[in-house]
Amino acid sequence: MRVNENILISSLTTMRLGGPARYVLEIERPEEIPDAYGFAATYNLPVFVLGYGANTIGHDEGYNGAIIINRMHGINTEETDTGTKLTIMGGEYWDDIVAYACDQGLTGIEALSKIPGLAGAAPVQNIGAYGQEIADTLESIEVYDTASNTFKTLTHNDLGFSYRKSILNTTEQNRYFVISITLVLQKGQMSGPFYRSIEKYAFDHNLSDFSPQGIRNIVSAIRKDKLPDPLEKASSGSFFKNIYLTDSEAEAAEAKGYPVYRGKDGNKINSGWLIEKAGFSGKLIHGMRISDKASLVLINESAKSYTDLAKARDEIVGTIYDIYGYWLEQEPVEIINPPKTTPGVN
Repeated sequence: MRVNENILISSLTTMRLGGPARYVLEIERPEEIPDAYGFAATYNLPVFVLGYGANTIGHDEGYNGAIIINRMHGINTEETDTGTKLTIMGGEYWDDIVAYACDQGLTGIEALSKIPGLAGAAPVQNIGAYGQEIADTLESIEVYDTASNTFKTLTHNDLGFSYRKSILNTTEQNRYFVISITLVLQKGQMSGPFYRSIEKYAFDHNLSDFSPQGIRNIVSAIRKDKLPDPLEKASSGSFFKNIYLTDSEAEAAEAKGYPVYRGKDGNKINSGWLIEKAGFSGKLIHGMRISDKASLVLINESAKSYTDLAKARDEIVGTIYDIYGYWLEQEPVEIINPPKTTPGVN
């Protein structure tokens, strides 16, 4: 375990905001995980588990605690009766896993190409894009349970997956440290109809290769055109979640002329469409640039503080509600110091 002190959160996250973290602990082997939590307990410090930092926002005051980062690497492939099983250590870069699967002709995660992040973070918010999500292929995860100080296996059914949610970021948030994930993928390719953006790109470019590598190429091209590389432009990818609707809400939205996507994961309105139609695309607000290519993306062009980001976010959220009656929900999580308590006062 590597122990680092007073590391700027802005250097660990792709939005590049945030003051110093008191400690950053880097885990390279599973047996170091209890040591990391024990270290934090010794100094009575809160713990925040950080992945690649692409879906995380730091605050100006920093974090008076221990940030733990998974640096464990490795992948194991096993052919089974149900498909090809990949067991992936949580510190592996997610897109490297997608590339590996596509090279093997395996389908199930190719539409999740170019999502920045680590494999261990993928099930936490049930990452998804272009008609696929990690819940479609995830069989189980290996974790360290901080409640019992034991190593465990959690199955797909244990994780309570829904849109951008699992127990790992809701009911059991902060309880489990993800050591590895196991996916079951299949030989073959995605079946249509494909997500609207994929079909349009394929039609516009006269493409008919929908193999895993073909879909990866299409998704990579779409994302390159629409989404800034966080290493080149400070951002957190899609900053707002899409709006999910009941059937009756979807019918009401369609009656108003709003584009509703009806897919296997439910009825939704692209929040980027709402932001674009509200006139925000391309605008610079409090140092945050709303992308003119993908309005869900906020780019930190000149913001110096979390306060700048919060002002821009709140202006967008309030305007969308005033115009359309929908509340936008932020996708990135925030590293927040726990509230200070006064001894003897509840």
